[in-house]
Amino acid sequence: MRGYGPAVLGYLASLARDEDRADDVFAQFSEDLWRGLRGFKRGCSAKTWVYTLAWHAWIRHEREAFHRHARPLVTEEMSRLAAEVRSTTALHLKSEAKDAVARLREQLTPAEQSLLVLRIDRGLAWADVAAVMSTAEETLDPRAAAKRFDRVKEKLRKLAIEAGLLRSS
Repeated sequence: MRGYGPAVLGYLASLARDEDRADDVFAQFSEDLWRGLRGFKRGCSAKTWVYTLAWHAWIRHEREAFHRHARPLVTEEMSRLAAEVRSTTALHLKSEAKDAVARLREQLTPAEQSLLVLRIDRGLAWADVAAVMSTAEETLDPRAAAKRFDRVKEKLRKLAIEAGLLRSS
């Protein structure tokens, strides 16, 4: 996989001309490779065999897509237009918003940042957040962790208002 994987992914991407489709086929290829390793009889080179698996995964994917949809749902021209819009507008706005939030988070203490990451980014339950953030000096109760989180949210709201990202209500 390390040797041929990147080249096979590039191959599938050139066939698909769509990253999501290429990823779907590559996932199928990877599964086929894993399942077929024992059965590989060396009747051809490993490189040939790997590309054969990739091609067959591509064919199966296309057949399944045809049977699901019977016709392409999006034209090539529409796909290009959608990609253009995504690359010029949406990504720019997302980037600005992410940068603004990152600047706000940098103003928090490490404990406040850790609380946000554990709860929001990692999705931990309050009991788990409390367990992670407890120290020998201080045992944190899940309710106390939730209360601290509320204070951090309020602090972030005030910082966002000061930065002009939110209106005061």
